[in-house]
Amino acid sequence: MTHAVRLPLELFYEREVRHPNKRYLVQPLGGGRVEELSWSDVGDQARRTAAWLRGLDLPQGSRIAIISKNCAHWIVTDLAIWMAGHVSVPLYPNLTAESVRQVLEHAEAVVAFIGKLDDWPSMAPGVPEGVPTVGMPMRPEGRFDYLWSDLQVCAPIQDDPRPAADCLATLIYTSGTTGAPKGVMHTFANFGFAAGHATELFGVGENDRLLSYLPLCHVAERMFVELSSIYAGQTIFFAESLDTFIDDLRRARPTVFFGVPRIWTKFQMGVYSKMPAKRLDFLLRLPLLGPRVGHKVLAGLGLDAVRYAVCGAAPVPEALLDWYRRLGLDVLEVYGMTENAGYSHICRPGKQKHGWIGQANPGVEVRISEEGEVLVRSGATMQGYYKDPQKTAEALTEDGFLRTGDKGEVDAEGYLRLTGRIKEIFKTSKGKYVAPAPIENRLAVHSRLEQVCVVGDGLPQPMALCVLSDVGRQEAANGARSVLEQSLRELLEEVNAALDKHERLLGLVLVKDAWAVDNGFLTPTLKIKRSVVEGAYGPRIPEWIARGEAILWHE
Repeated sequence: MTHAVRLPLELFYEREVRHPNKRYLVQPLGGGRVEELSWSDVGDQARRTAAWLRGLDLPQGSRIAIISKNCAHWIVTDLAIWMAGHVSVPLYPNLTAESVRQVLEHAEAVVAFIGKLDDWPSMAPGVPEGVPTVGMPMRPEGRFDYLWSDLQVCAPIQDDPRPAADCLATLIYTSGTTGAPKGVMHTFANFGFAAGHATELFGVGENDRLLSYLPLCHVAERMFVELSSIYAGQTIFFAESLDTFIDDLRRARPTVFFGVPRIWTKFQMGVYSKMPAKRLDFLLRLPLLGPRVGHKVLAGLGLDAVRYAVCGAAPVPEALLDWYRRLGLDVLEVYGMTENAGYSHICRPGKQKHGWIGQANPGVEVRISEEGEVLVRSGATMQGYYKDPQKTAEALTEDGFLRTGDKGEVDAEGYLRLTGRIKEIFKTSKGKYVAPAPIENRLAVHSRLEQVCVVGDGLPQPMALCVLSDVGRQEAANGARSVLEQSLRELLEEVNAALDKHERLLGLVLVKDAWAVDNGFLTPTLKIKRSVVEGAYGPRIPEWIARGEAILWHE
């Protein structure tokens, strides 16, 4: 079924008129206080900001940066940039000054809106000379060329600007697991195609609630929260901080919730820290009590009102999905990329298939190349990489299919299964190829492991580098190291028994430091940077191999 694509601003204006006083954005201000903005509040502030931007007499389609953690005015600013006829360029809120400069110079940004940030002093030197800064309401300490209050004295624009469907809406810079970030070009039509189809597919509407906490500069949150709210009329609650996250979640009691695998694992670990896994599993198996226990656990997390729970951005262990199912929550896998606005495949409710992600979304074509690479094409496919025709040509086939970089297969019913990354597959010293992701998934189900990276390029056999979970760390610290080691030895034997001979792991190396965004081991979307992990521990690997132990400690 094909239908005319409706564009974001068109939908926003309709909502602004239809329910001006309906609550739209709920922003925590600290100490339990919140600020609520209605659709008309958002429209008024966006229109005043757009008037100020127009007053700068910039060429149409100028690039305007947003550097901020998620907050209500992130969305207001994005709408204002579009109303003024410009292109928004969101940046991750935890970049180094060097990365800030790299993106702003590459995008040729002419204004930078600065909002909620943890460490602005370390980022500020990255703003090039001559680029004026605007301090948003939740701005950090520091000097700015203009403040939000300066913009709000402008009279709001009176027209309803409607950029053409093929106009560039945004540049989304990829988080760069490999090399320099690339600016993905998306038009209003790309956003409209993805958001319009997705809201129709799920049947979400004006009574639904969202919690915004993953970076809005990333395509998943942009589509799942910002665009979805405009197309479906949902209310968005924002998270204040990591420390208040569970409180923020309980305040929102979202009906639709998106999380990356690490978030779903963190919730599970939080539950286990209050009740041992064996006891909870026993209670969940009880015929009458089990469902009540599951509901109580979900209510404690603030997830008891969720109608649709979605997980994406990285492979999800099947055992984790099964655990939530036993609590009474179906977590549906979603598959997409920045380059297709996150719109590709999703598992339909009640149609989960063990080991498979789901079927193609409406309007998405899929084929598998001779090399086994998943290729997709739809109205959400990017226009290309900004100022980089060579990389664009590498990413898109001549007939417009996006090369995902993922190896995969499609079954007779159209379900997709990913079997590894084309570039991540490594060759052992025996000349055998190994895909690390499926092995990592088998290990990651263990409650004592939080992060896993399988390495093996040029090694006789692969090894797994593992970061312990809070549960595992507590055991090790409380003198139960031998119990922990025995449990992990059993896991290793179980995993190896299910692998081909050339894939079997020499051992598990337990590293003491967590891999985080701050120390450079994770991308801002919490994906492990394999090259950084290999670089950090590579020199020790020959010694670990020589020791020949199943469980090793890197301390």
